[in-house]
Amino acid sequence: MVAVPAGAAVPESARDVPGYWDEACRHLTKRDRVMKKLIPQFGDARLQSNGDAFTTLARSIVGQQVSTKSAQGVWRKLVAAVDGPDVELLQPAAVLELASETLRGVGLSVRKVEYLSDLARHFRDGAVHVGQWQGMDDEAIIDELVAIRGIGRWTAEMFLIFHLLRPNVLPLDDPNLIRGISENYFSGEPVSRAEARELGDGWAPYRSVATWYLWRSLDPMTAAQ
Repeated sequence: MVAVPAGAAVPESARDVPGYWDEACRHLTKRDRVMKKLIPQFGDARLQSNGDAFTTLARSIVGQQVSTKSAQGVWRKLVAAVDGPDVELLQPAAVLELASETLRGVGLSVRKVEYLSDLARHFRDGAVHVGQWQGMDDEAIIDELVAIRGIGRWTAEMFLIFHLLRPNVLPLDDPNLIRGISENYFSGEPVSRAEARELGDGWAPYRSVATWYLWRSLDPMTAAQ
């Protein structure tokens, strides 16, 4: 998957859709020959955000280095242990109330228990300034997130794109972005990081949107979260 795993199911009316999307599509189709052909192939599909910040990041930790099916199974057991099977949003305080043995019992590794607990402490203690993110630039938010154990730059960038709906993120560490550039711009030839960055500069200020369409070109479902 190329996306940060979405949170628990949220009604369609509660989902956020970027207000900049149509303008971004017009911008990209005017300036980029590949985007001009690619964007119309996906009709009215749009990036959408759901869930909340803590739940989204917690799911990203649960899903690390395991299959989607395994991650979903562990997540169901985790939310049941925290607050019953019908809980939609995980709360940091509720996670911290659970013993490490309980967290291990739902299928989390020792390291993931440590990561999840550190994430919960950051949110509980206000070390991440969720209420201020709207006015912070991307790099400042990334700096806050990568200070949490188990969250690296790639996860932080996926969070910016899929949860905060930031329009101008270019996740150069994402292998599917590099693959999408290779297949759509270089006839499948290898692409260097520098080449990808140079190409991405031409998509600004909507690099997230171009990235999303390249993901869709590889697999229409992987970017649909």
